[in-house]
Amino acid sequence: MLALKISSPLVSVSWLEQNLLNPQLVVLDASWFLPGSERNGRSEWQQKRIAGARFFDFDKKVAHPDASFPHMLPEAEHFSREVEALGISNHTKIVVYDSQGIFSAPRVWWMFRAMGHDQVAVLDGGLPAWELKGHALESGEPQPFEPGNFKSVYQEHWVIDGDTLVQSLNKPSIQVLDARAAARFYGTQPEPRQGVRSGHMPSAKSLPFGQLLQGGHFLPSEQLQQRFDAVSDNDQQLIFSCGSGVTACILALAAELAGRKQLTVYDGSWTEWGSTYKYPVVQ
Repeated sequence: MLALKISSPLVSVSWLEQNLLNPQLVVLDASWFLPGSERNGRSEWQQKRIAGARFFDFDKKVAHPDASFPHMLPEAEHFSREVEALGISNHTKIVVYDSQGIFSAPRVWWMFRAMGHDQVAVLDGGLPAWELKGHALESGEPQPFEPGNFKSVYQEHWVIDGDTLVQSLNKPSIQVLDARAAARFYGTQPEPRQGVRSGHMPSAKSLPFGQLLQGGHFLPSEQLQQRFDAVSDNDQQLIFSCGSGVTACILALAAELAGRKQLTVYDGSWTEWGSTYKYPVVQ
């Protein structure tokens, strides 16, 4: 069997259908829903998933256990341990999807990239696109699998914290892009989390993640390039923020598809920034 290679951070339903049974491939369901939605990713995965998909819980299990903010990136050893339990090794090829089309899967793509694993892609259109084509689904308890052997190699350029970011806001070589809805960015709509201020970072620009999607799929790369060219220069480092670090990763993946090279996610995002009063906020 020829070695499987993932050559793009985004794969189609037809690509996955052709490669689904390849033993080098692991498919991950990363479905996650906003607090208050009364939906549960794990229970929905148990009820309906792409055949063979394993559930990746970045909210509780593959997350920093002592962080003050939601689903923060864990330490490298913690990440390695959890993905090994999912049968993933350093040679594994990974496709991640979610049940909303494109929403939470890019978060897991970014996590693997931040831990030094490049052979990972997101399924364009997610579970809805897979179902639309009538491809195989399953439910109930998954088949058992062997644990993997994964060593994380942390890539610090993919991640930034608040204290580092606050010192970088006015650098012309950096542009912060905020994935939240424009009303939240401009402070005309209150934040959903209690104790979090409204508004945005000084010098940040608004790029709501929905502007990069159409019908649960990413826009073509040429249109993504236009979106990023409108709010940033080609040689700037782009730092992505959102509510709690999930939809910021949609921007990160879209920027990579658009050919941008210097990409960083602010993991704490607005939940940290808006509740930390030493950080400046404007409207």
